[in-house]
Amino acid sequence: MDHAMATQMREGNGFIAALDQSGGSTPKALRLYGLDESAWSDEAQMFDLVHAMRARIVGSAAFSGDNIIGAILFEQTMDRDFHGRPAAEYLWQERGIVPFLKIDQGLAPESGGCQMMKHISGLDALLERARAKGIFGTKERSVISAANPEGIRAVVEQQFAIGEQVLSHGLMPILEPEVTITIPDKAEAEAILRAELLRHLDAFPVGKQVMLKLSLPDEDNFYAPLVDHPAVMRVVALSGGHTRDRANEILARNRGVIASFSRALTEGLRADQTEAEFDALLLQAVASIYTASVAG
Repeated sequence: MDHAMATQMREGNGFIAALDQSGGSTPKALRLYGLDESAWSDEAQMFDLVHAMRARIVGSAAFSGDNIIGAILFEQTMDRDFHGRPAAEYLWQERGIVPFLKIDQGLAPESGGCQMMKHISGLDALLERARAKGIFGTKERSVISAANPEGIRAVVEQQFAIGEQVLSHGLMPILEPEVTITIPDKAEAEAILRAELLRHLDAFPVGKQVMLKLSLPDEDNFYAPLVDHPAVMRVVALSGGHTRDRANEILARNRGVIASFSRALTEGLRADQTEAEFDALLLQAVASIYTASVAG
């Protein structure tokens, strides 16, 4: 594991940009960017358009390691270039931003109020390819939509099993058991989730660490025991459907938790904006998310 990247992720001030929309979420991301389905005729064109959007974002002067310490990429993005250099290499060498890779391949059908990850085919080969390309770590998402102890336990067990596999390849896993923010029993689900995460973390050998990506909690500093746990390199938060202003407001009240926003980061950016307009809006977004991330 790259020492300089690990130091930045452990100690750096800033947040992680989530640029990892995949097949299912790409059309929505493009619509928000001002491009509807009439802008592409097939999936290849769709992915070309979203890559162009990402290249515009990472190439902006507003997107730098001064405020953004990491970025999560989709597999196709990892395999492409940003401005003439391989994507991960560009992020680290040109921008000072640590590159991560989204490795999950979508969600399984709901069971027990939760959705585990689908089987990730060819994971060992993907992890080796990622490491060779300069990727520091991974991100893997599952979803919790009910305070169901058995369902949450299964989600967490799968997350840690995949995390162990990632660690065995010398990469840092970001475990992401997302709690849906609109469910009525969210606080109860968070309590079960925290207990399950702590149970696994407490069993880790000294020196081994993971990262965690969690929904913003109902109770301020609810995840402080995870932030302070020696087996956790960093706790990051997803926006989960909150507006950027609302997500920043909650984030700022949670000590030691930094952002890993996707839609909330790109909110307001559109394809038809001039470079000056685009850069100004992105700079405003980056500054606000940075401020919320370092507030605690």
